Amino acid sequence: MPKSKRLLTRSEADSFFTRLAETRPDPRTELDYDSPFQLLVAVVLSAQATDRSVNLATPALFKAAPTPQRMAALGEEKIAPFIQTIGLWRNKAKNVAALSRALIETHGGAVPHDRAALEALPGVGRKTANVVLAEAFDEPPIAVDTHVFRVARRVGLSSATTPEKVEADLMRLTPLRFLRGAHHWLILHGRYVCLARKPLCPECAVRDLCRYPDKTGEPAAAALTARTKAKGAKAGAKARKR
Repeated sequence: MPKSKRLLTRSEADSFFTRLAETRPDPRTELDYDSPFQLLVAVVLSAQATDRSVNLATPALFKAAPTPQRMAALGEEKIAPFIQTIGLWRNKAKNVAALSRALIETHGGAVPHDRAALEALPGVGRKTANVVLAEAFDEPPIAVDTHVFRVARRVGLSSATTPEKVEADLMRLTPLRFLRGAHHWLILHGRYVCLARKPLCPECAVRDLCRYPDKTGEPAAAALTARTKAKGAKAGAKARKR
């Protein structure tokens, strides 16, 4: 989004998240997991991959290795066949094995409830740490992935050019009561409504607040009003002819 575009005000941001919350009252990650460890592994695997592709691969992996101890024992070479359908699988297999060993050696096999400790694990960056903190420990950080970065800049929540600065803008503008779900609302909005190439603007609950200049179509209500007016005008013209 060009920097000349005016960002949403705090009041508008409040309305923005209020509406997204109404559309999805209990936003959650779409990754499947049964423990903080499995969530951590799933998020690491989801980098530059879809949640769907990860969810197809992890049931067999987590059945074979549901804990850091079992995953470390499995090792990189045996982890790899489980995740070959996921992008960058070789490097991810290496990281999953290494982070499992690190959890055992440094944290007694538990996923740490601490950003710095999480980011010190192999394959774990700020975005992954934020997702784990928010999802597993109910913390309020906003993880900025590809969808969140794009949507925040498009709608006017940020004009920053780096994920870290977009995160700072979101933390500043997002009302406290919405911090817990903000990441999920933005990512799901970007995944299902605010599509990258052709956003579904007529279906968008925040269309009137959005700063995107190239909106598609008409809002459903506006389109219905226009059709109603057109029908009324047509009927009036017929009546006059009579």
